[in-house]
Amino acid sequence: MADKKTVTMYTDGACSGNPGPGGWGTILKYGEHSLELSGGYRLTTNNRMEIMAVISGLERLKEPCNVTVYSDSKYVVDAVKQGWVYGWQKKGWIKSNKEKALNPDLWQRLLDLMKIHKTEFIWVKGHDGHPENERCDSLAVAAAAEGNLPEDSGYVPNN
Repeated sequence: MADKKTVTMYTDGACSGNPGPGGWGTILKYGEHSLELSGGYRLTTNNRMEIMAVISGLERLKEPCNVTVYSDSKYVVDAVKQGWVYGWQKKGWIKSNKEKALNPDLWQRLLDLMKIHKTEFIWVKGHDGHPENERCDSLAVAAAAEGNLPEDSGYVPNN
């Protein structure tokens, strides 16, 4: 829909240990405007932070938008582009190998946001000099290193 604003989003997640303290970083760009977001949790996983980076960016948008998401997470990009996440959801968050899909709480949040925003996911190679990806990595690492991080209530150990 051409009447929607077009937003570019760059995301990254980081974890000091996996699981361990984790953080996410997001950059939103609209026209000449740019906004950096970050946050973290005291015990989480890298994959959870990769998904949270996208969720946090989409949640920040005030109206439905066309969003191009750049991520270095094959887990996130492939789950959406290959349609895996839709299959997991349809099967009650069970994967094709009959194992539980990880992070169903975050995947559901992301899918709900994707009903509001038209999203396209593009994979970028991490730690390869991409300026916005490098900045998101710095934001995520800094967020993970902050003291007094909140609990990631959706994190389930050994899941």
